Parts: sequence; structure tokens; C-alpha cells
Amino acid sequence: MIGNLILDDLCADFPQAVRLQRLVGSLRSHFRCGAVAMLRLEEDHLRPVAVDGLVRDALGRRFAVGLHPRLAAILARRGVTCFHHDSALPDPYDGLIDEHVGEPLPVHDCMGISLQSEGKPWGVLTLDALEVGTFTASAQAELGQLTALIEASIRTSRLEAEIRALRLARAAEPAGDTPREDGEIIGDSEAITQLLHEIGVVADSELPVLLLGETGVGKELFAHRLHRLSRRRDRPLIHVNCAALPESLAESELFGHVRGAFSGATGERPGRFEAADGGTLFLDEVGELPLAIQAKLLRTLQNGEIQRLGSDRPRRVDVRVIAATNRNLREHVRDGSFRADLYHRLSVYPIPIPPLRERGNDVLLLAGRFLELNRARLGMRSLRLSAAAQDALRRYAWPGNVRELEHVVSRAALKLLSRGASRKDIITVDADLLDLDGVVVTPDATGESVPFLAVPTATLKEAMEACQRQCIEQALQAQGGNWAQAARQLGVDASNLHKLARRLGFKRDDRRGTTGQR
Repeated sequence: MIGNLILDDLCADFPQAVRLQRLVGSLRSHFRCGAVAMLRLEEDHLRPVAVDGLVRDALGRRFAVGLHPRLAAILARRGVTCFHHDSALPDPYDGLIDEHVGEPLPVHDCMGISLQSEGKPWGVLTLDALEVGTFTASAQAELGQLTALIEASIRTSRLEAEIRALRLARAAEPAGDTPREDGEIIGDSEAITQLLHEIGVVADSELPVLLLGETGVGKELFAHRLHRLSRRRDRPLIHVNCAALPESLAESELFGHVRGAFSGATGERPGRFEAADGGTLFLDEVGELPLAIQAKLLRTLQNGEIQRLGSDRPRRVDVRVIAATNRNLREHVRDGSFRADLYHRLSVYPIPIPPLRERGNDVLLLAGRFLELNRARLGMRSLRLSAAAQDALRRYAWPGNVRELEHVVSRAALKLLSRGASRKDIITVDADLLDLDGVVVTPDATGESVPFLAVPTATLKEAMEACQRQCIEQALQAQGGNWAQAARQLGVDASNLHKLARRLGFKRDDRRGTTGQR
């Protein structure tokens, strides 16, 4: 019966994720077990691609093969591997079974198979039963017989995904190996799915791309993905942090210099453009470039030539430029701090990256990834979120986005250990450990999520001051610590903003351009 179900799904037109999810759901129902997971092998770790019976954040976790002997044993042999209830090997899903969230797994059985595609290792399928004796000899034999059908589902899903990609691209990929799937960008929300599709389409176009987004959304990750999917993937990707370039050295850093060009220039030195020749140059925080350098950058984008500092001889370069900023460059153009012609050259194809608060349950997948990283880093048996913590993560507005989430999870794990939690226990992160008092997301009258400042205070004056502090901090984060831009965003005069900040207790150093705590 289960074989017929799998065959029926093989004949149906399902997206890859749906096909594999139906497969694990059918297997869990048929074998009457607590959880089924399909994990794909990516370098030295296994990534869950479909789960049934595990907590939602399991899809964001990455299981290092070297740290999980059960998974390593399944992967190492062809055929069914079974672990009986008295096995001494640690279970990778301790604390992650939906029916027993946060508890040690009761005495149970586990079995799994290694999966192959085109004769190469693809990953593993695992089944966990909470009742001893569920996986009898006949159940193990049946799973072995189903292996070929399960692998056929994987091949079918992969082929259908490739056909869809070719149809959408309307053109064949350039010569060379197909780029591997990016294992770093985690999420399955509509916002992130659409973004990844858009990046896949524009990557091979050779157009300049401008990545737009708040601090912490992962603009560098998306720049790397653009490069990997482009025809320049075998050439270098050079990263330049424009905000860290001193104005006196910016020209030399980008375009190079000749001997004697300035004091200390004892020899010739190529710049970042020459280092990226044939490849991609990623200009991070491009809005920070001085006006004088902007003019030289524009000339390079227009005619493909650079000129080393101190030299009269131009040099040809073939470079694709990807730029990124967390600022509103249109406003910079209006106030004269950014050249309009350069803005139009860089933003031939602008790509807004959605903030974390607009990505729905992606926050749980990302939290799962960071939980697993910290579990492995700190040598803990299991690290998971309580239901209240999951709800708090979903409701918080994340002004610092994915970077802030990573720091929140890491801090919570360290707090638990500092308070005496044992690394040998299943450790649960509760909402109070996340320190998320402040900006939360609540539904408005239309059902849309809107930011709300939840500040527990004793008086109206204290609530107003707390709200003002949070508004200022949010604006500074959004504007990269630039007080003038933060004042513009808040609709106040810059000098008045500094006076208000001083009254609210911001330190002098904070008012010079950082967002540190008072």
C-alpha cells in the first residue's frame, strides 16, 4: 500500500518540497512511528529537507556528521541500520520530537537508510518510534524494499526542479558545473523564495546589482549567491567594505597606486578592481564612499578603465559590480552626498532584501540553525526553544534582523550555562532568557503585523522616554549609526535630536556615531 502511494506521487506534478514532505508523512503513518526525517548530505553535515513529527525549527538545523554517530553509521552503509532501545549512541533528535518537546526521548527504537542519487551519496532517511519493538524484522525488511522508490522520488524531484529552473531562465546555464545549492541562506517563506528566484534570474545577466536592506539582513550572503550563480563563478569575488576605507586611502585601495604616488608608496600596488578582473567586485556600504571617489568609480563603470594613483596610463578591467547599502541613496542624492549619475549606474537592477519581521516562520528555522551551532560549539547534549520562546521570536520586530537573532540565541545559550545548566541535559531556552522586551509585532485592525513598543514602566513619563529612546535606537540602526540620517528619518532637526539624546542619557560617544547602550 505504501509503495502504491509513493508511486502515485511519482506520477503527480508536485513541487520538490511538497513531494518530499508527502513522502515522509506517508512513511510516518505507515510505520506508525513518532518522527520521520529526510536529510541531505552537504559537505560534512546533513541538512533536513523534510520532517514529520519533529519541531519546526529542525528544518533550520544542520547536523555535523562527525558529531552524530547514529547519523554517521546510517550514512556509512547501504541497507537498513537499526538502533534498538538499549543503544548507547546519543540520539540527534533528543528534545526535538513534537510529542515530547524538551524531554529526553523515552526508551525507543530507531532505524534509517542511506540514500543515493546517480550512484553518489545523497543523504539519509531516519525513523524514530517511541514504542519499543515497533521496528520489527519485517518492518526493517519493508523499509529496505522501499529504498529504490524513495530514491526515485528524490531523483524525480531533482529533475523537475531543474526543468522548472530552465523554463524560468529561458536559457541554458553557462558552461561548467551547476552551482551547488546555497546552504547558508535559510528560509522557506514566500518573501525569501521570491527573492532567491529573482537572484537566480538576474545572476547571469551581467547587470550591476544594488542590494538594499536594513542592517543585519545578510546582504553579503546574497552577494555571494549572485556571484556563485553567475558566469563569473570561477573568477574571484572581491569584497570591499566602503565604510572602513579611510578617505585618504580609498583611491589607492580601489584603483591601486604607482611608486612615489604618495609618501610611503615604495612600489606599485594593484587595487581591488584589478584583483577582481574577470570576476565580481562587491562594494559593501557603498553609500559611505567620498564624493571624490564616487566620480572615479563612475568613470570606471562607464568605460571599464581604471587609473592607478600617480599614473597617467589607464588600464582596462572587466568587472561586474554588486553594491549594497542600508541607506536610502535617493535621499543622499537629494542632499548632494551621493552622485545621481553613479546611483543610476549602480542601481540598474535594485534588489530589496526583506527584513526578518516580514519572513514569517523563517525566524524559527534560523533560530534552529543558531541553536544547533551553539549546541555543538558549547558541547551541549540538546538545546531547544520552549513554546513561549518560539512565540516571542515570532512576535518580535527584529530591528537588527538575522544578525540580532544570532546574537540573541548565542547569548541565551551562554546564560543557561552560566546559571548552572548541565551540558548533559536537554536544555530549554525560555522566553525570559531572550531579552526581547521592547519592539514586538502585533496585528493591526486589518490583520497586518505592525511594530509595537512594549515597555513595562511605572509612569507615563517613563513610558514616553523609553519609547523615545527605542525610536532613536531603531533609527540609528536603520541608518548605520549616522545621526544626521536618523534625524531625517525621525523628522526632527539634527541638533534637537542630539539635545534629546543627551536628556535621555545617551553618552557623548554614542552621540558621535554609535548606538551603544547608555
